[in-house]
Amino acid sequence: MTNDIRSIFATLALSALTACGRPFEINTPSTFVELEEQAPEYDYRATSPEGVVLAVRAIDVEEKGTIGFWEKAVTLRMRDVGGYALLGASDIQSSDGTKGRQLRFGHDEDGKPYGYVVSLFMAQDRLFVLEAGGRRDLLARYEPQIDWQVKTFEAQCGFFLAPVLASRTCNRW
Repeated sequence: MTNDIRSIFATLALSALTACGRPFEINTPSTFVELEEQAPEYDYRATSPEGVVLAVRAIDVEEKGTIGFWEKAVTLRMRDVGGYALLGASDIQSSDGTKGRQLRFGHDEDGKPYGYVVSLFMAQDRLFVLEAGGRRDLLARYEPQIDWQVKTFEAQCGFFLAPVLASRTCNRW
């Protein structure tokens, strides 16, 4: 084997190792700090200095349900368990072209209004739940960063061997 071929294999091995971890790609807005060791409940969490929190959960669903099913399930849970009212819903798309739904909720806590934004995407036999929450005024201030994070989110495998290795192994070495 020549040195050139060894170099190529070494580069591929390093590329594979850097893909370890999350089954998605997420960017942290510059005004937030990523929090460490949030598993098993969260696959990703970040916070602003004022306490607005961003989070991602990757839930194995193995083709169970549709975005419409999960939208209704989340809406009912937020209303019945969390006391949140649905304020709006819209179609969204991640940077890799995955279509999804975004739900906006609100409720009052100790006389203060709070907001909660949930973005849902399905890919790789998973439901990706992107969450943003905090006091409504702070959430409104950070809305451009939250929207940017959702738009740059990647739920699909971007690794060039993913079709060969199957999407279930994307970023899960």
